[in-house]
Amino acid sequence: MRIAVTGSIATDHLMTFPGRFADQLVADQLHTVSLSFLVDALDIRRGGVAPNICFGMGALGLRPVLVGAAGEDFAEYRAWLDRHGVDTESVHISELLHTARFVCTTDTDHNQIASFYTGAMSEARQIELQPIADRVGGLDLVLIGADDPEAMVRHTDECRTRGLAFAADPSQQLARMEGEDIRRLVEGATYLFTNEYEKALIENKTGWTADEILGKVGTRVTTLGASGVRIERTGEPTIEVGVPEENAKVDPTGVGDAFRAGFLAGVSWELSLERAAQVGCMVATLVIETLGTQEYELRSGRFLERFQKAYGAEAAGEVKPHLPAELV
Repeated sequence: MRIAVTGSIATDHLMTFPGRFADQLVADQLHTVSLSFLVDALDIRRGGVAPNICFGMGALGLRPVLVGAAGEDFAEYRAWLDRHGVDTESVHISELLHTARFVCTTDTDHNQIASFYTGAMSEARQIELQPIADRVGGLDLVLIGADDPEAMVRHTDECRTRGLAFAADPSQQLARMEGEDIRRLVEGATYLFTNEYEKALIENKTGWTADEILGKVGTRVTTLGASGVRIERTGEPTIEVGVPEENAKVDPTGVGDAFRAGFLAGVSWELSLERAAQVGCMVATLVIETLGTQEYELRSGRFLERFQKAYGAEAAGEVKPHLPAELV
């Protein structure tokens, strides 16, 4: 199954604040907030939703096609992704702008305050999907992740026009998009990915009820944080999957991307939606135990062993034949 993943390509600047943001906020002064946090650590990591998802899929033995825009400073990042099974030939390189930057501070409660500089990401709207499909021999699914908003709408419209199945994953961009554009992103999606807050935001901004949205997409996948994931389809029983036990909770950045990587791998392997969600939750657990969105290793993370402990021998038996040899 050939899957293209569109979305932001970025460098993450991750900082840790040794306190609680909530303790620094004065309730009746929130309209004039001016705060500076002295942080303990700074880690500069590879990031962006599309490479994060692609990296996880590559780790599971797939070869996803990365689609997005980056700057000329992308060369080292490209080499890293190439070595980890990602097809980077369709990345657009800007001649003027740097690769996007994500700057995030996390407190002891794992709350986050973040900013995102778009940089070269603004040129993603120039990318057309058909030449990419022609290059790789066709696309079975296009995941449309958080990116330049015009690019997201363009990619979605092109998928509909050309009959390409697509997954809508607007995530962070929901905050800046209006209802009309969100409706264009969602309607007709084979999969709709959100967390609980984003689920409510889509309903609020589009004016559609939960049932109406469910009628407009094939499968609605809602991540629930520590409670796992809920999968809904019209006329089908709801599927709920819990998360494996964590060894540690180091950093939540990229956990949602890791879930999508595992879920899409399960879909590519033609597993059930429940099994696909279980694979996603296992990869997500490895990420939350690691600082950085692409620093985890499935082998050292004892992927299959922990998967079986969480979901049982039958589930592990169904997943095992699809995993790279070094993981079994």
